[in-house]
Formats: sequence, structure tokens, C-alpha cells
Amino acid sequence: MIAISCAEVGKKYGYRWVFKGFTHTFRAGGSYVIAGKNGSGKSTMIRMLSGHLTPSAGQIIWNTGKQRIDPDQIYQHVSITGPYVELPEEFTFPELIDFHRRLKGLPAGIETQDMMAISGLETSASKPIRHFSSGMKQRVRLCLALIPDSQLLLLDEPCSSLDAEARQWYRELLENHCHDKTIIVASNHYIEEYPSKHTIIEI
Repeated sequence: MIAISCAEVGKKYGYRWVFKGFTHTFRAGGSYVIAGKNGSGKSTMIRMLSGHLTPSAGQIIWNTGKQRIDPDQIYQHVSITGPYVELPEEFTFPELIDFHRRLKGLPAGIETQDMMAISGLETSASKPIRHFSSGMKQRVRLCLALIPDSQLLLLDEPCSSLDAEARQWYRELLENHCHDKTIIVASNHYIEEYPSKHTIIEI
């Protein structure tokens, strides 16, 4: 599992600071919620914790056990989903699962048909993803993020586009498939997005 240490981290675009002076240690195997109002920098923080963005100030250190992970290699350990995560829309979902398997792998015993059954999208297996609704696409993103054996799981507004039934499905997916992971969720105080046991961090 991954532990992350943030020391005086900040991000700015041009002359505007999104946030600065953020210091926190995310312990390995912990569950955290980064909460705050719109524009507070939650998505920016998630993308920096994934290694996709570089801080403008401060330092982020990733560790597994006592071994420090190079920032250029952190992507190998991370699954991330958010509204900005694009899907290759010419693929069908089974094709995307097979492609994702080669990149990230899946837990032992989980096959493409199992992923389809978990998603609840079996009847749309032959459709290109471009024909999926926004809620169906979010189910795809969540399956591809939560089920693989990544050590660090980053979820940005995971219930975006989900109806009440799908939000319950997400909660069950989180509880059933995300043991032994460090989980960090960015949320607008939307309690259904939170892991069952969590630490809230306001930014």
C-alpha cells in the first residue's frame, strides 16, 4: 500500500494560487475525503497526488513500505477516476476491459465477463462506449478504477452522473473490492461518496 507525505504543497496557474501551504500525511491503507467548496482545489489536489500534475510549491513523497517511489513511476501504482478522465469511445466495454487488463491487470479470478456482470452493463456489451449515457460511462470509469489491484485509489466526485440506484452500486463496489488500498476521495460534502471509515481533510 502507498503512503503519501505532502509538505507545504501549493499549486498556482499564472499568478493565481489555487491553494498553498497544504501539509498532510496519508497513511498506507487509510481512507480519506478531501472536502471543500467548488474551486477550492480538490481536483487539482487529486491530480497532483496521482503524479499527473507537479506542485508549484512544496513536495509530495510517495512510499511503499520503506521504499520511496520515483514520481515518474507512481502511475504504475495508481488508479484514478474523475470527470476529466476520458474513455476511448470507439471501444466496446469488453474491448476496453481487455485493453485495461494489459495496462493495470485485474485481481486473480476476475475475467472480462465478471467485470461486465459487476458493472451491470451486460446488455450493452456490443455498443461502442460513445453510445453510452453519462451514467453508464461513469460506471465504466468506476469499474476500471476500483477493481484492479492498484495500491492507491483516487476518486474525484465518484458519484457524478449516478442516480440513486447507481450510487448504492458504487458504495457496494467500494466496500467489496477496495480492501488493502489507500483511498482518497474528492467530494463536495456528498456523504454517499465517502468510504465507510474515513478522515475528512478540508482545503
